[in-house]
Amino acid sequence: MIRILDITQKDLLQLMRDRKTFMFLLIMPVAFTLLFGYAFGGFGGPADSRLPVGYLDQDNSRLSQKLHDLLAASKVIRLDENQARSVSELEQLVVQEKLAAAIIVPAGYGKTSLEGKHARLVLIGGDASTSVGAGIQAEVLAAANRLDSAVSAALSMEQITQAGLPFNHTFDKALSAWEKSPIAIAETTSTVIKQQDNQITSLTHNSPGMMLQFAIAGLLTAAQVIVTERKTRALQRLLTTATRRIHILVGHYLAILTLILGQFLLLILFGQLALRVDYAREAGATLLVAASSALCIAAMGLLIGILARSDEQAVIFSLIPMFVFSGLGGAWMPLEMTGATFQAIGHVSPVAWAMDGFKNITTRGLGMNSVLLPASALIGYAALFFSLAAWRFWVSEER
Repeated sequence: MIRILDITQKDLLQLMRDRKTFMFLLIMPVAFTLLFGYAFGGFGGPADSRLPVGYLDQDNSRLSQKLHDLLAASKVIRLDENQARSVSELEQLVVQEKLAAAIIVPAGYGKTSLEGKHARLVLIGGDASTSVGAGIQAEVLAAANRLDSAVSAALSMEQITQAGLPFNHTFDKALSAWEKSPIAIAETTSTVIKQQDNQITSLTHNSPGMMLQFAIAGLLTAAQVIVTERKTRALQRLLTTATRRIHILVGHYLAILTLILGQFLLLILFGQLALRVDYAREAGATLLVAASSALCIAAMGLLIGILARSDEQAVIFSLIPMFVFSGLGGAWMPLEMTGATFQAIGHVSPVAWAMDGFKNITTRGLGMNSVLLPASALIGYAALFFSLAAWRFWVSEER
């Protein structure tokens, strides 16, 4: 046991002196998490996804202002207002597709409505044969019909009541009645799952994704330690002592495991405190996924170090699994966005299982039971990689 710990300590001291260790294990995952967070809307408020529609009021009446308020409250269109624009300028903007459509309230709109006649609006663009155009037309018609109904109700009440209810009072009451729908739809969600905005959803994917990707990339440094040991013939001299081969393997493995596990704990703490990714919601489950991921990646690093015969091979053997496993495993893009076939293929990568475990906790609001399968799969990969490393080590050193 002492020989194992001596080898582990020697490797850790050698790794900690290498600046590349900190770059791959800490600086790079933090930098790329922040970069992807900005790129996919992980910081700042959610973007306004409503359709931009130009608006020109040539009437400037009380009714046209009410119409403006109804349209401004729409969840489908966003009014792009500039009273200095002309009709021809609006048409040009629609043709250039800088605006989805344009609405013009012609002069006399309010007066026509108050006379009990059907006032017309001018809509530029908004082709009903397209889904965008049909949506805009439906939203404008809904607002115009709501206003017409309120005007008609107010005019009728003004005429039929003996006291003659004031038009403005009835008109305002009729408009406000539209805001209180007689039918309400209530949405309920499990109390386990918290409602998350785009910011948190983006970061709950990027944080574990970059953490796993650069843990694999960091194996480059760990593998080079074993390569250097072989090149300087320190390994061969070690084999002539009472140190057994299993001691050498386990010693190297524990060094890589300690390094990876330390990286995970620091980045999980950073994600929890700085990025508000709720790893602590199920702390035990998070630690289980982190530990099983570290076991798997450390075994992969041991295998790379045993296979590589030069520094160049260590680079290649580290970067190829980083790109292949990260790409297939959903570290860059959620596997949920792909088809069932690609998801099945993606789970050949251990990264996919680790992502499942972390996202079951932070995104899906699940508990310890949800990470048992991912953790088991990762431990299985760890056993496979360690067994291959041991077999290769025995074969190569017998020559």
